[in-house]
Amino acid sequence: MKHPSPYAAPGFYDKALRDGRHRDIVGGRWDETPRIVLPLLAQHGLTATDHLLDIGAGSLRLGRHLAPMVAAYWATDASRALMLKGWETELDDAVRQTLPQQRLIEDAAFAYPEIPETITFALAFAVFTHLPASDLHKALTNLRPRFPHLRRILFTVFLAPEGQIGPHRQKDGVVTHPDRFPWHMAEAQVLALTAAAGFTARPLPHRLPRGQVMFTADPATP
Repeated sequence: MKHPSPYAAPGFYDKALRDGRHRDIVGGRWDETPRIVLPLLAQHGLTATDHLLDIGAGSLRLGRHLAPMVAAYWATDASRALMLKGWETELDDAVRQTLPQQRLIEDAAFAYPEIPETITFALAFAVFTHLPASDLHKALTNLRPRFPHLRRILFTVFLAPEGQIGPHRQKDGVVTHPDRFPWHMAEAQVLALTAAAGFTARPLPHRLPRGQVMFTADPATP
């Protein structure tokens, strides 16, 4: 059976966690990624009063920093076991006090179960680089009715030139594909999907690890 990414293969998380690879399978760059991404979140609207939803939080590479920075932090991932591994091994006691395990929610379908309606800001870093465009559309479409107070989501994708057929080599050397992992999209496709989901999106110029492109998406006004 063909899976959209290696993460969807049966037993992937179980084996990775047994092998102690909870950092590696979220892309490594354990210190570099927060150093780059955290200032961008503040620059593009995240504040200490926000209720943040970290979609695809993995082993809390960013979450370990974000939880104490905001009024409330919630995280989802396809594997709760992966998030719990990060909680157990990567958080100090003070951060654990700000992040109860009950706020780590398994969610492979972007349905956001158990997450409160109070969410005001969302992040999906290095999630849709692993998944087809249909999952980006699903994730955004489900956000709007679930979180009436949401004012912005930041997400990353790999982009390829308009009309690109077949693989594309990103600036950092990663080869991406239109039909398999790691996935890329054209900018126009991203903008169309976000608009169809009820958001107004724009790409940001920042250089991110592995050549990802960050987008902001705000709920479109009627």
